[in-house]
Amino acid sequence: MFYLNDLGIVCSLGLTREEVLYNVFNAPHTGIRSSTDFCDGIALSVGQITADIVKDETLSLLERSRTNYLLLAALGQIRPAVDEAIEKYGHERIGVLVGTCTSGILESEIAFRYHAEHGVFPENFHYAQQELGSSASMLASLLGLRGPAYAHSNACASSAKALISAARLIRMGVCDAVLAGGVDSLSTFVLSGFMSLEAVSFEHSSPMSVNRRGINIGEGAALFLMSRKSSSVALCGWGETTDGYHISAPEPSGKSAKEAMLMAIARAGIKSHDIDYVNMHGTATLQNDAMEAKIIHEVFGSRVAVSSTKPMTGHTLGAAGAIEAALCWLIMQDDNPQGMLPAHLWDSQADPLLPQLNLTMEGSSIGRPLKWCLSNSFAFGGSNATLVLGRVKDAVS
Repeated sequence: MFYLNDLGIVCSLGLTREEVLYNVFNAPHTGIRSSTDFCDGIALSVGQITADIVKDETLSLLERSRTNYLLLAALGQIRPAVDEAIEKYGHERIGVLVGTCTSGILESEIAFRYHAEHGVFPENFHYAQQELGSSASMLASLLGLRGPAYAHSNACASSAKALISAARLIRMGVCDAVLAGGVDSLSTFVLSGFMSLEAVSFEHSSPMSVNRRGINIGEGAALFLMSRKSSSVALCGWGETTDGYHISAPEPSGKSAKEAMLMAIARAGIKSHDIDYVNMHGTATLQNDAMEAKIIHEVFGSRVAVSSTKPMTGHTLGAAGAIEAALCWLIMQDDNPQGMLPAHLWDSQADPLLPQLNLTMEGSSIGRPLKWCLSNSFAFGGSNATLVLGRVKDAVS
């Protein structure tokens, strides 16, 4: 079994896992705000981290980026557990896998603006800051790790796939432990790209609504320490498929995405009726919601509790799979004995063309600890990933 021993998380809901969990249940609307910091002052609803993030000036120039600083903020929360793992397993037996889409694009964007004004690039810029493997190599270098260290960049499935690859490295005996997760940051470049696709909602996103208009982009990082050391929650199942239907649109029937869900459930050794909660990909785009509602209904009917947490955090792109797995991990801990669930934030105006799902409301719970959670990540190019997290009884160190 692949235990998720510890978690560090930063997102627009908070800079610690305690703060994030508190806001999920008590102030879920606080994660999305209107910002004019991007796109020439256009007011956009985004999942922006407004608190100061420490900039580690000891990093090499090539490693200095907002994405890396966000990831270090997550690492700081689990550093004692990581140091313990290094002491136990050795530097050669620990890997690093990070999912990201943006890497240091923000730094390049700032640098090119500076170049347009001054005719030269700023001294604190190097083009390698936007290298997609930067975050993984930075963590490995900082911690002195000599196991496999690389990035996944499969759009919105990136960090879900990083967690899956981490489990495979442990299963193959290549690693005894892996730091696995994802990170992405906001930038005008990213927001402009999604605006050009007409996929951005200027207001608060509303997944599954008849009025849905698109996503709110967010930023953040989530980092797990995974190993075979027993703990309360494990990655028990996963499924990956690729339908290759379109560069950005999902395949309408959802056949391939549904297969990923069924693979994950089967790998976990359970049945669909065992799942307590589904964290949807839930982007609030017309086509994704239609496809995902269809396949969730085909697999679970209208029984299982379902929500999209992107209206709380924003769509954190490459970090989304890890952040949403992190939210599942948080609600599966002992301090949630009644199985409180993240609310599905929307305008409550159901789309009559979509099958009816059991969308959670604020204050929803299952009345007992959650045993099984499923999380979907469906990305551009038809790259699909589903994770099943299981609560492990009587965990022993």
